[in-house]
Amino acid sequence: MSNIINNREEILFLFDASYCNPNGDPADENKPRMDPETQINLVSDVRLKRTIRDYLREVKGHEIFVYAPQDEGIVPDAKTRAKDFYGDLKTITNENKSQLDDNITSKCIDVRLFGATIPVEMKGARDTSIIHTGPVQFKMGHSLHKVGVERIKGSGAFAATEGRQHTTFRVEYIVPYSFIAFYGIVNEYRAKEVSLTEKDLEDMYDALWNGLRHLTTRSKTGQNPRFLMTVRYKEGKFQISDLDRKVKLKSDMDDLQLRSVKDFILEMDDLVNVITKAKDRIEKIRLQIDDDVRFSLGDQVIDAEGFKEKLSKNGITVETFGFW
Repeated sequence: MSNIINNREEILFLFDASYCNPNGDPADENKPRMDPETQINLVSDVRLKRTIRDYLREVKGHEIFVYAPQDEGIVPDAKTRAKDFYGDLKTITNENKSQLDDNITSKCIDVRLFGATIPVEMKGARDTSIIHTGPVQFKMGHSLHKVGVERIKGSGAFAATEGRQHTTFRVEYIVPYSFIAFYGIVNEYRAKEVSLTEKDLEDMYDALWNGLRHLTTRSKTGQNPRFLMTVRYKEGKFQISDLDRKVKLKSDMDDLQLRSVKDFILEMDDLVNVITKAKDRIEKIRLQIDDDVRFSLGDQVIDAEGFKEKLSKNGITVETFGFW
């Protein structure tokens, strides 16, 4: 198929979180995930993928495999979810296991993007599960500055028990502000295994940018996309890698005082330099940039248009996503 992904891509996604909890740690009172040595705020790739999946299912109308519709309060396991696409898994044999695989892979965009482990048990057989390593993978996200955590106490809307005159109390943890970077990669060889298409990838980028705005729970509201860049290469195997480490945050304020994207600029010299060195291997770069973001290159402070213009002058094809 001509629309199957044939080129490797790298992804740099930057967003911020204001007075919310971008990724709670259930093993630590659901506090925001932190590196205790550096005070760097962490966000797992699992959290980001969940945001993408929710948007793809609820807004774009895609079928999602790693989604647990509850029936009478019961959360199904992966085997139960697989039954939705085949029926009685006891009838699966080596000869027809591919039918289950095809059903799930062709219908579920998240399997084509991120892969999945589909448990199948057959008598007398070992290693019968269907395993796909997804072509799209993200590293752990991390803030570009030190982040503080605040403990907030509040009252609930209802009493703890019937007849009580006082409402319940709640405790939650938030970050006042965190500017977070994610690095991702699209592997063209894995893409062929699951038939990942250009349309799938376009929908994922839409979900990556707009998914944060779709989060409306009290702990997640306050996150906004600020910068999305994808680098598509002309040939396989080559990649720059670690694009998230090429961006630095600069401010006259202390890290813990930051409260807005307007409190700092993003130093892009390292990023532009490595891209320019690899320009002969790059097919194109695509960008979506929030209007409030400012960049520094050398001694210049520039806006989104200035950043695009700089890349174009260096001989790189630059396109804009155009998401609302």
